[in-house]
Amino acid sequence: MKKIFAYIIAVPALILAVSSCEKFLDTESPSTFDASTVYSNYSLTESTIFSISQSFGETNSYRGRYLSWIGLNSDIEWYNTFKPTDEKYQIAGYTLLPNNAQLNLDNGPFAKMYEAVERANLCIEGIRQYGHPESNTDMAYLLGEALTLRALLYYDLTRAWGDVPARFSSITSDNIYVKKESRDVIYIQILADLQEAIQYLPYPGTTAATSRTDRVNKMFAQGLYARIALMASGYALRPDDGMVGTGDLGTIRLSSDENLQKSVLYPTALAYLREAIASGTAGLEDYETLWRNQSNLNNLTAGSGHETLFVIPFSNGRGRWNYTFAVRSEGSRYAGGSAVTRGGDAGPVPTMWFKYDKNDVRRDITCVNWRWNADNEPELPGFQRWYFGKYRFEWMTSNPYTGGNDDGVKPAVMRYADILLMAAEIANELGELDEAKGYLLQVRERAFKGHEDDAETYVAGITSKDAMFNAIVDERAFEFCGEMTRKFDLIRWNMLKTKMDQAITEMKALRDLTGAFTGVNGLGGDVYYQVNGDQIVIYGFNGETTAPSGAWEKKSGYINKIVDNKGADTGLYDALIEGLYSADPNQHMFWPIFNTTMINSQGNIQNDYGYDSL
Repeated sequence: MKKIFAYIIAVPALILAVSSCEKFLDTESPSTFDASTVYSNYSLTESTIFSISQSFGETNSYRGRYLSWIGLNSDIEWYNTFKPTDEKYQIAGYTLLPNNAQLNLDNGPFAKMYEAVERANLCIEGIRQYGHPESNTDMAYLLGEALTLRALLYYDLTRAWGDVPARFSSITSDNIYVKKESRDVIYIQILADLQEAIQYLPYPGTTAATSRTDRVNKMFAQGLYARIALMASGYALRPDDGMVGTGDLGTIRLSSDENLQKSVLYPTALAYLREAIASGTAGLEDYETLWRNQSNLNNLTAGSGHETLFVIPFSNGRGRWNYTFAVRSEGSRYAGGSAVTRGGDAGPVPTMWFKYDKNDVRRDITCVNWRWNADNEPELPGFQRWYFGKYRFEWMTSNPYTGGNDDGVKPAVMRYADILLMAAEIANELGELDEAKGYLLQVRERAFKGHEDDAETYVAGITSKDAMFNAIVDERAFEFCGEMTRKFDLIRWNMLKTKMDQAITEMKALRDLTGAFTGVNGLGGDVYYQVNGDQIVIYGFNGETTAPSGAWEKKSGYINKIVDNKGADTGLYDALIEGLYSADPNQHMFWPIFNTTMINSQGNIQNDYGYDSL
């Protein structure tokens, strides 16, 4: 029994060095007795499932590398530091190289994700052989959980790297080195896996395991099927058929596989989403309450009335989500007495706040133009620097941030709002406009709390398939800004560069108060602010031209500073704006396979998309 646990915990992912390969092959394989003992016992098998989750929290895995960078940059989110020589900026700015020191690691996200895949493969094989899932519903749940986690891992691998090795059986001496495989092969497999898993998984809140957001449930699996179907049938940079792993530059196109067409995948995806919605086992929450709870360790409840379907399963002392993305704090106010600078590495692009309707409650929760300075006082950082207000150290009430590198916050992988918006998008594509409008309305009404008539009027005015599609493009930006999904929506819609170019044009117009921003919102030179509890209220961005009554601090020339300094290294200067990308995002929408992995693959893995010559 000890042998099988040691094997699962220590097994390398995609073996990265000759020495580690030899060590792996010298390891004594678990005996039939050990495997049969483990996988015929629910508690022991559940522990092997937890070993998959362990890989998410490894130092350079999801925790400190993948989640920090994979979603940047887009038309609504960007890295808050522009410095072309900074390797962190290069990741976000589409100038990432295979030798990037942040990601060219033998224990980086690529390796750790394949470590998790290997652990999932072992669990799946063991449960199928010894767990009798066909007659044991508890073991069937664990099989469904392992299949779903493996599908999630491959979804994340393909959205980062495009085509990657396809490993759906455990490593042996015969398959230790493999080449990259067409992502279409992977999509077909994980979609089939999810169809099997969905049969085994209960809905949220119906069992002890599915009452937690760090465990898999049926609605999450149904939503993941839809998310993968949307990506698999959408646009992306792809090598020519048969040319994966040959250095092919690729072109942006749809898959040519007949099994991955919208006509094949969308009806099944919509059926799953309809079932999920009809189950009533999740729902939309008040928007501010949702994000206040998201920063707390006790926000792990799944079920009726709860929105979060699945979170990255970090332990309570692991993860760097708020550490990376929360409203910036430079003093000791939210650091357990220690003066540290944390949060604010990325934020909304400066135009994002102005795209929201003034009655949309998501605006001031999502887009924040203030921070806490080294003296623990509120500070306006300049119009070029915005933060994601969904993530705040001051909202970490059950697990106050103490200044370390980890905060314990478990970022949401999927929310019920995404179930509704995916259903709206797919229903619209299948010609069900009225159904699509009903799903969109639910999300819109929650956003316009207290102004629901505005939401109803807006949705009622959508009268065509194209208008609905455009509304969904906008709504996904408003709903998910700061959740790092936008880049991948734009890729599958073939809008990545187009929308980023539009964002560049809009930022310049905002800076110069021209174009769409000529006279819009009455932007002048002064703003006013005051501390209101644990946040700062700013007055002057909404068309106000006179000073408010009461105790407000004045910030003179706040907007004009952008115009006055447009040629300097402050404000919205040209190089900063144009640095939304520094290389063609269409050609560099995927990360390269990094040198360490390629070297240790014994020549089996080669980059495409032009990275092979770098």
